[in-house]
Amino acid sequence: MTKVRKGKNMPVPFLVGEMLAWARAELRDAGVETPGLDAAVLLAWVLGCDRADLYREPERVVTPAARDRFRRLVAARRERQPVAYLTGRREFMGLEFLVAPGVLVPRPETELLVEAGLALLAGLPEPLVVDVGTGCGAVAVSLARGVPAARVLATDVAAQALALARENARRHGAAVEFFHGDLLEPLPASLARRVDLVLANLPYVPTSLLGTLPPEVRAEPRLALDGGPDGLDLYRRLVPQAHRMLRPGGHLAFEIGPGQGPGALALVAPSAWQSNLLYDLAGRERVITAKKSK
Repeated sequence: MTKVRKGKNMPVPFLVGEMLAWARAELRDAGVETPGLDAAVLLAWVLGCDRADLYREPERVVTPAARDRFRRLVAARRERQPVAYLTGRREFMGLEFLVAPGVLVPRPETELLVEAGLALLAGLPEPLVVDVGTGCGAVAVSLARGVPAARVLATDVAAQALALARENARRHGAAVEFFHGDLLEPLPASLARRVDLVLANLPYVPTSLLGTLPPEVRAEPRLALDGGPDGLDLYRRLVPQAHRMLRPGGHLAFEIGPGQGPGALALVAPSAWQSNLLYDLAGRERVITAKKSK
């Protein structure tokens, strides 16, 4: 085996195992937090195979064209471009979603929001659901796939995001209706007091913390990250809109960041809501669920 050394001017080796080692060293040298995983994801993408295949065939010879493409992707990742933007794909709830620069990348922690939504819909025969700020459509499509009898609507202020969400819904055979506009405003007034569930993963990063985010995250659209001084500005606007849209006994569920639990719970006051705070697998505050009491 050829000895692999790190350094951006080193040539890319020919064999899969050596290429992984080379890329891992390159990315580690650039400060990437998950160099091994990212190297494997990028090489599997270039070769059109599963990551497991890379470890089964470490002696596989890679063509010069594939090596050049891999080198370019590794160079871009060294510059901290998100892996999902480089491959144009991201897995969420066991489904593959198209992603692109200008649209927020779906994250594993948001799966808790979907799981909470599925639990809240259990037993409802034909629920009406709204996903607010749908982005690439990951939440809406996952819910539509999980509850085929549901009528799922999704909104987003960004036309680019809606175009991508529509394509993801088409690819997964999910019957989602999309609306362009701010929060719940583009929905027909006739839906007032009829909706069973409103879900939202809106920007919740406090403005002062945007500069502290990892470079990969800062590469994503600010519009999808900046939640105002305390991160809850959009939720302050959403909660009263959701209250008007939900039927009595309907639910609101929305994602928050660590430390935002008390402030978020204050938005769903006991006089109008019965609320709960859910924690993710790392024990961090992650999702608020609130039942409209009247």
